[in-house]
This record gives sequence, structure tokens and C-alpha cells, in this order.
Amino acid sequence: MYRDPVESLEPQSSHAAALAPRPLRVGMIGIGTVGSGTFRVLARNQAEIAGRAGRGIKLVMVCARSLARAMRVVGRDAALTNDPMLVATHPDVDVVVEVAGGTSPAREWVLAAIRAGKHVVTANKALLATHGNEIFAAARQHGVTVAYEGAVAVSIPIIKALREGLTANRIEWVAGIINGTTNFILSKMRDEGLGFAEALAQAQALGYAEADPTFDIEGIDAAHKITLLAANAFGMPVRFADAQVEGITRLQGLDVACAEQLGYRIKLLGVARRRKAGDADGVELRVQPALVPATHLLAQVNGSMNAVMVKGDAAGVTMFYGAGAGSEQTASAVIADLVDVARLQGTTPAQRVPHQGFHAHAVNEQLAVLPRAAVHTRHYLRVPVHTAQHKEEVSAWLAAQQVPVQSVELARDQALPAGSGPEAQAQVLVLIDAVAQATVDSAVQALADHPAVAGPVVTLRVEWLEG
Repeated sequence: MYRDPVESLEPQSSHAAALAPRPLRVGMIGIGTVGSGTFRVLARNQAEIAGRAGRGIKLVMVCARSLARAMRVVGRDAALTNDPMLVATHPDVDVVVEVAGGTSPAREWVLAAIRAGKHVVTANKALLATHGNEIFAAARQHGVTVAYEGAVAVSIPIIKALREGLTANRIEWVAGIINGTTNFILSKMRDEGLGFAEALAQAQALGYAEADPTFDIEGIDAAHKITLLAANAFGMPVRFADAQVEGITRLQGLDVACAEQLGYRIKLLGVARRRKAGDADGVELRVQPALVPATHLLAQVNGSMNAVMVKGDAAGVTMFYGAGAGSEQTASAVIADLVDVARLQGTTPAQRVPHQGFHAHAVNEQLAVLPRAAVHTRHYLRVPVHTAQHKEEVSAWLAAQQVPVQSVELARDQALPAGSGPEAQAQVLVLIDAVAQATVDSAVQALADHPAVAGPVVTLRVEWLEG
């Protein structure tokens, strides 16, 4: 099935055709879920896409591990190879679409394409979160573009919104549900009372979660995405290594139920917030399960859907909602990037939208991620106590520790696990006003030794995300 690429992938054109803008020639590395979706949408909507781009966009070369599978997808519409470097460096390829995933060797393919003067489109958030600074620097050096709308909340044009639509704003924060797998699991835990393991099994059976779901359920995938959003929002380098990441593997159904009792829902949030900590200007960059008011728009985002909110000083709060995964959903973002590349003909690098929303000279290299202890949020505590009478003791003790307690109540019977009898431990539910994480950590550590406390104290952040 393998066909050697011909010396030139360009068909011989008539004089009339030669007068028309030459199609943008695309080489694709990977023809799996995203790659095949990209091929289908390009073929199906070619007239609309060309009309928007001002020129055609033509897939001329595809690299795949299985050439037989690639042939079934693209037929004879493109040359096939199993050598990614051939795609990355071929003289008749204008832009390389990398949708194979992983960080290495994808890094090598992308850098080779850049050195060969190719623009790059990728949906690979892990690659850019890990090696983005290096890749963007190389692209600037060689005068090419790296586009990555498909890397974050695929069907939602949030990168374009930050880099273009909201350019007048000083962005205060970006936050959202940016992993569909975990949102599906949390929705099942809330709506059907499932435990984490059972909800995960359902997600895997339906194809929402991989056989190895670690990147999703441990919050790593969301951390990749919020890192890229922060870079575009605040004009900072990509700082994935500094992100604070907590997944949902330790989340208990009891806390999902208690959150409901208090008027909240638990969502896995990525949060990037710029603020001053003392005299230092920094960024909170974090992923964690958090309580969101049940009336908040993000609380209504269920199943595998994604949503991102942005607070700008001029625009106020804007919200972007859509599918966070899917073959053609991701293809929509990939092709949008290809259209942007097609429009670059005749432009200089200085005229183009910068990779991170800010031109290189304006990127604030000194803007650092604030340490965990400096994060400033509201909190939820669930304190197991020996008897309900200990509720007041817990409340008084926290107040004595200068913890700004907002409310204290006991978990109602319906929040407790099914089958809990009168001998079940009472659960004191505490909501704390915004305070430094260090204050909460210190109080919780000391509270663990209080004679009224009957087990580990659970802490979760509370996010109001006010306008």
C-alpha cells in the first residue's frame, strides 16, 4: 500500500489555474481520531473553507504507522509514508499538522518542521505545555507560526478569544472545566450517586476515558491546558512545571452529597488568576476539584462538556461553552488554525498574531507562579466528629485560630452513605471565607489532633468566580 512520494507533490497546472492562489499544502503526522476527522471535514466543507481562507487547503501527504489504515481513510488523495521526518521536511509541504500526540518524538518532528521553514498546527497540549517555550522561540527564529487552538477545549475557540477578541483587556483570571472525562465522572457521581470507581468504569465503557486514565483523573491534562491559557492571558512563559495539580481520585461521594446540601456542586477546575501577594505580582496556576455555587453557570456544565470563563477589566466576565473532545470537534479547531495559516501569505512575523498573545519583547519573563501557601480562596471543610454535640466545639476552635468561618452545619442524613445507622459519625461541614492556603493548612493540621475529631479532615477549595 505504500507509495513513494513523487519528486514533487504539485500537480501540473494550466495557465489559468496558475493565476489563482496556490492551495495551502498540508502534511499531516498521524491519521487517528483527530487526523481522520480533519481529513473528513476538509473534504466535506472544502468550498466553505476555501471561501474563508481565500485559497484552497489541500492535504498532500500523510504519515501513519499503519499505511493500510491510512489508505482506507484518505484513499489516493495524498501521498503516504511511515516516516514523520519526511513530512516535516518535504519541500512541497507548507504546513505540518501534528496530531500524533505525545511529547517525544513529537518535539523532534515539530522542531524539524520549523527549521525547514514550515508552519505548524498541533492539537498536542502535552507537547506545548512541556516544550512550548522552546518551540515558540524556534518558530520566532525561523519566521513561522505555531497554531494550537485544538490543544485546549477543542471546539471552543478560547485561544483565539484570548489572543484576539480580548486584546483590549487586562485579564484578571481564566477558569473553567477543561477536561471532559472528569466532568463526566463528577456528573455521574452527583446525578446517580455513583462512587468514583464505578463512574470511571462507565466513562471507560463509553469511550470518554482511556484504558489508562491517569492524565485525566489526576488533573494533568487540565494542567496542560490551563498552563497554555495562562500564557495567553497574562503574557507569561509556559510554566507547566510550576502548576499545582490535584485530581479527583481521592474525592468521595460523601463530599459530593455534602456539597449539594450546602448549595454547591463539585467540578474539576483549572484556574489561572493574576494577583499581588504582598509586593509580588504573580499568578495562581492550579487544577483542583472545587465547590462551585449550584446557581453558577459552570455548575450547569455536565457530562463531557467543557466551559471556560474569562474576566477582563473592560469586557467583564465572558463564558465559552462546547464539546471538549471528539474527532470532528477537534478537527474544527485544527482547520481553523489552517485557515489562519492560509491567510498569512504576504505577511511578516511582526504582522501576525503572536504565539502566546503577546509579542516576544512584551512577554513578562519575571511573572512567576505563586506558591501553594499563597493561594487565596474560600474553603470547605468536612470534619468527622464523635457526636453531633461537638459541632460547636469545632466552630469555636476554628474561630480562635483566626480562621474566617462563614457557616457551620451538620451533614443531613440524606448526605450520608446509604445504610448509615445512628452510630454513623457526625460530619461537621464548615465554609470558610477567602484566606491564604497557609492559614487553612495550619488550622487543619492542628484540628486533626482535637479530641472531638474522629477522623481525617477533608478540605476542598470553593470558587465563586465573581464578576
